[in-house]
Amino acid sequence: MKSGDYLTFPQNQSELKGGILHYLESIEEMVPDIEWGKNIRVVLDIGCTDSTFGASLVDKDVLTLALGLKDDLVDLAQVALERGFAALVSPFQNRRLPFPSGVFDAVHCGSCTIPWHSNGGKHLLEMNRILRPGGYFVLSTKHDSFEEEEAMAKLTASLCWNILAHKTDEVSDVGVKIYQKPDSNDIYDLRRKKYPPLCKENENPDAAWYVPVKTCLHPVPSAIEQHGTEWPDQWPQRLERYPDWLSDKAKLDADTKHWKAIVDRSYLTGLGIDWSKIRNVMDMKAIYGGFAAALTQQKIWVMNVVPVHAPDTLPFIFERGLVGTYHDWCESFGIYPRSYDLLHADHLFSRLKNRCKQPVSIVVEMDRLLRPGGWAIIREKVEVLEPLEGILKSMHWEIRMTFAQGKEVDVEDEQRR
Repeated sequence: MKSGDYLTFPQNQSELKGGILHYLESIEEMVPDIEWGKNIRVVLDIGCTDSTFGASLVDKDVLTLALGLKDDLVDLAQVALERGFAALVSPFQNRRLPFPSGVFDAVHCGSCTIPWHSNGGKHLLEMNRILRPGGYFVLSTKHDSFEEEEAMAKLTASLCWNILAHKTDEVSDVGVKIYQKPDSNDIYDLRRKKYPPLCKENENPDAAWYVPVKTCLHPVPSAIEQHGTEWPDQWPQRLERYPDWLSDKAKLDADTKHWKAIVDRSYLTGLGIDWSKIRNVMDMKAIYGGFAAALTQQKIWVMNVVPVHAPDTLPFIFERGLVGTYHDWCESFGIYPRSYDLLHADHLFSRLKNRCKQPVSIVVEMDRLLRPGGWAIIREKVEVLEPLEGILKSMHWEIRMTFAQGKEVDVEDEQRR
């Protein structure tokens, strides 16, 4: 609704008759094992036409990542970001989404118009890749033709997805189907037709950067050292209870304590940032998600970015109940300009100095991502930071604070336009 110079979103009013809260409650009634904010913490919402779904789950402690589709002309991912909800824009044609395998507790496609059964079902195979074993796929549509229903039923059966519920809600007049991905490989052996085939053993299910969508099924992880073998603890316990497949838990404990101390003693109190005005935050070089974990008590969300040439720690970040993505900082980030309130860069430039030609390209990208008046916290080596300060000043950024500890320097900047 328009109100003066703003668009307002009245609570529990959406395109669904009966409201979004009724829609969420009906899903829990259909499948009681779905408990929002407990066993279901990290959700992917496909096709961001109405951010009301993610907005209504905020109070239930569910972190919903809206996936905006680059080729969708009615996509409203930018509206989701403006409202302060997690969103990412990505092509969804022939390339894998920038996430590891088996990390989303649930995938939702509301008022869905994606032809999942077309092109050999490769888009649904991609959903199967990123969905946690035993995870849920919630599909709601208003007008399904008989041919589309039959094609979808055949495809989901070939993936061995179990249909838990199929109901047309009398209030919202929306047909809802809830599927569950298998949590073991036994059922794959029972298929009469081995199509789609199981992927080869050397096919890495976590490889996602510029990797084509595969038309094969990745087996469910079974080895104890693989992520996804067990469902994580309920939220918020999963934030600090590490799964068995993680080997160096002492290093993770140290990382968590390190960032909690920095955030509590410095970032929240010593930098002069008004955190009540901060909502969209990006950690440009996340490792274990310690920075984001330290901020979970604040009313913010953090996009944890794991550089593609760094060790792959993104599965663990999702396991903690946080969200993130892969990215190569020699390229532009897949989001609209002026989307973030604060950027955090911990030794990002020194990590990339031998890869990207000029640090100025990364600084310009940071300038694009930040809102006018937005903040950036940069932690770097002295020899790396000194030329960065010159670039920042040339762009009229105001450097509020610089301090050194040993051979490291922290800078907190405010963008000024």
